[in-house]
Amino acid sequence: MTQELKTGGEKGYLRIATEEAFATQEQLDAIMRLVREGRADKGTVSLWGFYGTSPSERTTFIRERLLDLGELRIQAMDDAGIDKAVLALTSPGTQSMHDPEEARRIARNANDQLKDACERYPDRFHGMIAVAPIDPQWSVEELRRGKEELGFHGVQINSHTHGHYLDEEQFDPILRACADLDLPLYIHPQGLPDSMIGDMAEAGLDGAVYGFGVETSYHAMRLLTTGVFDRYPGLQLMLGHGCEGLPYWLARLNYMHQAGIRSQRYARLKPQNHDLFHYMRNNVLATNSGMPFGPAIKLMIEVMGEDRVMYAMDYPYQYVPDEVRLLDDLEITPQQKKKFFQTNAERWFKL
Repeated sequence: MTQELKTGGEKGYLRIATEEAFATQEQLDAIMRLVREGRADKGTVSLWGFYGTSPSERTTFIRERLLDLGELRIQAMDDAGIDKAVLALTSPGTQSMHDPEEARRIARNANDQLKDACERYPDRFHGMIAVAPIDPQWSVEELRRGKEELGFHGVQINSHTHGHYLDEEQFDPILRACADLDLPLYIHPQGLPDSMIGDMAEAGLDGAVYGFGVETSYHAMRLLTTGVFDRYPGLQLMLGHGCEGLPYWLARLNYMHQAGIRSQRYARLKPQNHDLFHYMRNNVLATNSGMPFGPAIKLMIEVMGEDRVMYAMDYPYQYVPDEVRLLDDLEITPQQKKKFFQTNAERWFKL
């Protein structure tokens, strides 16, 4: 008999989902306008040209549920046994915008809407801050407002901003603010930049099936290999989808990174204070969003440590209540399971 999923911690832990998406109508309208005008990059055209227009059951469900911060979402959480959700503005956030004023307005309004929802459901919803990386200095102020006035618990940045990455000098104020404010930085995928996408869209591999992981793990590696965590040793980087595959590759990544430094082949690669194993166990946090797969979760725990791996459902893009049943039966210790579902999220998001 299929076990009933219930909230309330009857299994000895609450279930906190840590990568759950919402959208605002203002955001979606702006993205679709860029698609219609031919001003969006290929990745955005591929992603939102489909999700924004397709009449299919799946896309209709996703659009409806992204815009809902009320009873539909609460009912979905109840049906899946999810006690709390950490919500963030869906990909690409504001990062497809060309006009800084528009990007700032969309981010600020989204934060205000999310704050209202968190106040309506204080025991169920928690927020991550949306920013406008196209304007780093404004983003720093919004990070401060998000933490100090809105009471949010982290920031989500949807990977690249028009093909530019957070290790670049112009974004350093954002990294410094995250470190100073003790806000975890969640890097979430979006459509690949034109410089990377190649023929992935034609192959049907540019989105969540493959391309997202390629691009977001590349972003993370740029941060991990360029001294960011030596400058900001307390900064916590969050990655979803099985830590975007990095734990599986870590031994090779570390070996080849050290070889690259010794070779002096690349101007950007300088000696760092620690190897990649250290940064993965001290500066990187992972969720299993979209990866309800026992072997991958256990590998993350083994490589990164049991205090650094958290549950996420990836609602509404991957809403499968049966995955909760599967993970309730995951073969890890009871202590590890409580950390995975509940206390790691409470610790790192300061819930």
